[in-house]
Amino acid sequence: MGTIDGLPPLREVIRAHDLVAKKQLGQNFLLDLNLTAKIARSAGDLTACDVLEVGPGPGGLTRGLLAEGARHVVAVEKDARALPALAEIAAAYPGRLTVLHGDALELDLTQHLKPPVKIVANLPYNVGTELLIRWLSPPVWPPIWSSLTLMFQKEVAERIVARPRTEHYGRLALLAQWRCEARIVMTLPPEAFTPTPKVHSAVVQLTALPAPRFPCDFVVLQRVTAMAFNQRRKMLRASLKALRPDIETVLESLGIPPTARAEEIGLEQFCALARAVS
Repeated sequence: MGTIDGLPPLREVIRAHDLVAKKQLGQNFLLDLNLTAKIARSAGDLTACDVLEVGPGPGGLTRGLLAEGARHVVAVEKDARALPALAEIAAAYPGRLTVLHGDALELDLTQHLKPPVKIVANLPYNVGTELLIRWLSPPVWPPIWSSLTLMFQKEVAERIVARPRTEHYGRLALLAQWRCEARIVMTLPPEAFTPTPKVHSAVVQLTALPAPRFPCDFVVLQRVTAMAFNQRRKMLRASLKALRPDIETVLESLGIPPTARAEEIGLEQFCALARAVS
């Protein structure tokens, strides 16, 4: 696949532009264009979509998205060293790639995207979770995007799809599954990346629901789940006592045992609790 678009293999691109991955930027490059194309395909039909990509680096996934027919890709790259390599991709796909130099946490990207929108990215390790929570908490729902296809460290991916009473269940699972269908679509070994990380990675797909599964205020849900899981070994009557002085009575009225711990409580019960204390 290295010549599918007439562009050189990624290892040559990295050498030509001296793109040594920087740990402080959370960079781990995926160089196998067969894998980047597979990730792009896992996002579904892209031909009628604008696609937002964060942290394209040398452009492996960018090329996969364009080769798979994305209508338009908006790639946000913080590292100025990668811009010449991305400019070469833009030249190979005239009018279909916009490269924005900046921090995805600081830019307003909606002005560059035309619905329908999908977000597909091998997220930098150091900002991946923060970006996900931002995408899950827009001012209005449904959001501008229809799906997120995102690569994380495998442990983070497992936290997103986790169920109650399991090791990885926590705030991230609740916030993601409240508004989305979430599933792991692919796992990748450390050897797939340069430099080789110490952990496995996984691609998670989150498909936006038309409305949250259960009614409640997002800010209140965040607060309740933060308090519950920040002291996850404590009983809820202790971890949530700062919410209300009568929290034990509130829990009992909802059918939640005050002696239960956070990992035992499902999404519907947390949403009911958020409504009760809001």
